[in-house]
Amino acid sequence: MSLPVFKYNPDPLKARVIERNKTICPVCGEEREYVYVGPFYSVEDVEGICPWCIHDGSAANNYSGEFLDISSCEQVEKAEYIDELIHRTPGYFGWQQEKWLSHCGDFCAFIDYVGWKEIKDMANELKDDVETVKRNKRLSQEEFERTLVNKGYHQGYLFRCLKCGKHRLTTDWD
Repeated sequence: MSLPVFKYNPDPLKARVIERNKTICPVCGEEREYVYVGPFYSVEDVEGICPWCIHDGSAANNYSGEFLDISSCEQVEKAEYIDELIHRTPGYFGWQQEKWLSHCGDFCAFIDYVGWKEIKDMANELKDDVETVKRNKRLSQEEFERTLVNKGYHQGYLFRCLKCGKHRLTTDWD
């Protein structure tokens, strides 16, 4: 059985939030070949959720939980976009609080964890986001490039707009 398709996280295996590992899903009770290992915010400590129960919203509904904190997401136009992102989309791993970027009135798709090496060819496209990070952290361009290392203490998160294809970047510090 193939994994469900998630609009805002199209490759949760690459994002390392879904793993190929057997589980008995606490939501549907089915034995599954894939398990969600990413962030899930609920009163109960829940493990072993399958991707299908994320996709149909039953995991969030059964545990009154969310896969992302909406206060850490950029604003979008439609409530259904928010509902899909926080209740039916696998998150990603951040050092602090995961931030979800938006563009063209909708949330972007999470693409990958990145460092400067992976995005330097996109520097012009990502200029506004890079400038925001540099300003907020008081970094020079040289400091930004030197410290932004994939799997390092300054981690980048690359997103892509679903409507126009523009890439966006946010970063986080260990």
